[in-house]
Amino acid sequence: MSSVPESLRLRREVSPLELFYDLVFVFAVSQLSHQLLEHLTGRGVAETAVLLVAVFGTWAYTSYEATLLDVHRDVTRWMIVVVMGLGLFMNAAIPGAFADRAWAFVIPLLAILFLAGSVTALAGRTDALREHFRRTLIWMALSAPLWIAGAAVGSGPRLWWWAAAALIDLTGTWLAHPLPGRTLSGRELAFDAEHMLERLRLFFIILLGETVLTTGRAMSEAPVDVPSVLATAGVFTALVCLWAAYFGGGEDLITDSVTHSPDPVRSVRLGVNSAYLVLAALVALAVGSELVIAHPTGHGSTTLALLLFGGPALYLATTAWFFGTTAGGAWKERLVAAVTLAAVGLAAVHLPPLASLALLDLVLVATAAVLTRAHRRLTAERRITGATDHLSP
Repeated sequence: MSSVPESLRLRREVSPLELFYDLVFVFAVSQLSHQLLEHLTGRGVAETAVLLVAVFGTWAYTSYEATLLDVHRDVTRWMIVVVMGLGLFMNAAIPGAFADRAWAFVIPLLAILFLAGSVTALAGRTDALREHFRRTLIWMALSAPLWIAGAAVGSGPRLWWWAAAALIDLTGTWLAHPLPGRTLSGRELAFDAEHMLERLRLFFIILLGETVLTTGRAMSEAPVDVPSVLATAGVFTALVCLWAAYFGGGEDLITDSVTHSPDPVRSVRLGVNSAYLVLAALVALAVGSELVIAHPTGHGSTTLALLLFGGPALYLATTAWFFGTTAGGAWKERLVAAVTLAAVGLAAVHLPPLASLALLDLVLVATAAVLTRAHRRLTAERRITGATDHLSP
């Protein structure tokens, strides 16, 4: 049984406004994918990673705050609308963020973070909630000068300033913005964990959906021939398998685990932390898929192998960690699949892109099937255990 008091347990449906807000990030993921595609170098990867941390951080902060404040309050709804508008400007500046649009990226970014944090620090319903977001604002104040300095300098050193700022923001998120003094426990917050899990679940669908859009866009520009059609079908198969690897019962395990967790805030925070890497993995897969569709019978390369196999391997390794720390099961199968993809990716360096994609599909189809069975087995075991506990005196 969970030790969280019933007074702190809430349950609200995801609102249409929150779904509307999430659509802004379909555009963001598309922009990140194109940023990486246009800069397939070590520096380009680093720049994309920095932008990804900044962009997803704004989504995570705002989604947490909307969940904690209650989206049905007027102050929360206005905050979401304003942040959505700022996010549109920020995401539009992604392609030029390391060129001539640095301020167009940084100003909306900082406005989002400080606006959302300030609203929650002032309008939170409890002292614990207001205290937590005052701590969050201090962390933001530490990184803000670095974002500003990076925008002020040339494009060369900008990466180092922004990487330091992104590292501070990421560390704050991973550690729940600690400061010296009293440690704030998630058990003190009235938090709708199921609501936030649903937000993460819907965001994951958005990420997969953007990859589908990337696939369709690449196919519309490719010749209508057998290799291109097979490549598109192969990419679609990979996406379906990644969807099934989680939605084939995995979401039920996570929801049940978080619902019965003594600290649901921590469990959801682990999910948000893992989402940074999941987003990076799917951006990599989207770029690799576009390259395969554009040149299905070309030559293999280390870059293509890293994108095509490294993306799904990172996705499976990250979700293995999340399932291991949250659900306590179905993580070994994911880890084995990630290692298998890494090994197969080494051979794929020397194969034509279409052959590499076929190998990827074979591994992912087998992985999806194994995970679906593992999820069903674990769910059945928990039902039996729950029934036994219920009958016990």
